Amino acid sequence: MMNRRQLFQVLAGGGLLARARAALQKLKITRIRLWESPISRPIFNQSFHVVTVETDQGLTGIGEGGSRDTIEQCAGMLIGQEANRIEHLWQYVYRGHFYPPGREKIHALGALDLALWDIKGKALGVPVYELLGGRTRDHVECYSTGFPRKGTTAETARACIEAGFRAFRTSVTGPGDGGQFDARRRIDHTVEHCREIREGVGPEGDWAIDFHTRLDYADAVRLAQLLEPLNPLFLEDLVRSEYQALYEKLRPQVKSPIAVGEHHSDKWDIRHLIENDLIDYCRVSLPNSGGITEFMKIAALCETHYVGLAPHFTGPIAEAALVHACAAFPGPVIMEMLGDGTREIPYLPRSYDFRNGKMHPVEAPGLGVEFDSSKVKMMAEITSFSQPIPVYRRPDGSITNW
Repeated sequence: MMNRRQLFQVLAGGGLLARARAALQKLKITRIRLWESPISRPIFNQSFHVVTVETDQGLTGIGEGGSRDTIEQCAGMLIGQEANRIEHLWQYVYRGHFYPPGREKIHALGALDLALWDIKGKALGVPVYELLGGRTRDHVECYSTGFPRKGTTAETARACIEAGFRAFRTSVTGPGDGGQFDARRRIDHTVEHCREIREGVGPEGDWAIDFHTRLDYADAVRLAQLLEPLNPLFLEDLVRSEYQALYEKLRPQVKSPIAVGEHHSDKWDIRHLIENDLIDYCRVSLPNSGGITEFMKIAALCETHYVGLAPHFTGPIAEAALVHACAAFPGPVIMEMLGDGTREIPYLPRSYDFRNGKMHPVEAPGLGVEFDSSKVKMMAEITSFSQPIPVYRRPDGSITNW
């Protein structure tokens, strides 16, 4: 495959660049459909449902996420629009209702945004990462959540590292009865569990732990300090996500790197933690952030504060999209993968390239995903334009709030 410079030289030399731009301008969205994923999580705001965005030029983009209601509301605003104006359409859908969208609706907007980037990459014949500035890395390192049991805790952690993963991830663990959570006993058990993990990964391996926001402030600080000698790669979601300013109090008490963002969405939702240097890794993911358009803005904000990316695991199409976004980010990156990272998905003949514990960028146009709709059931079909409230534009045509 030609590199980006060669491609544009050929396009420009043959007069094809002008025709490519003209073709992009003619890409009008005609139909959007939502397909039910049989492997979707049973949580409507973290679904793996497939979204397809069709155009009048025969190009179809593939995205992932959302629910029937949220997709229908967002998609109705896109019918008849120019598919190549991704930033404009993002602002239009995000700001074109009375209230700013909550995290659930952001998930649907993100699904549609992935499909629009897929269309643009296909139209130009290049992978999405080329549209984001090109690759900064050869592959994306991963850590495993729920790596298959291979004997003792230490043996399992060792097998994870030997499989090529950068790190083995665990969580606050310990005895429980009927959902009862005794924080102090859980902390004692977790420390011993993590000592076994450290033994298993060895001095050259890494490990991380998710507190799952299960602990109150005092217990979170206590566990963080007890784990510090075991040198974790990061501690995740130490306290509840609603009150971000609590991290201003917590940060001086914790010396290990902090990772937060799984519960957050767009740049406005995570900016306080990044701009006040309260975290070391941002866990915001796709499509939860609102798609590649918003994710790259969050990534740029992270770069200015020396914050790395450790996006939360998601569905297979969004994971494929994450590789494009993370490949174009110059800072530290590590992606979360479930289990040993291998799974067969009947409705996706091709999604992402995972080998030896790492995600590799795919050189196919767009996101590089192939979708077989015959293997799934359609949930919704949108073909009519819908604009619920007036939309105001500045004199130059850009969107402003109504």
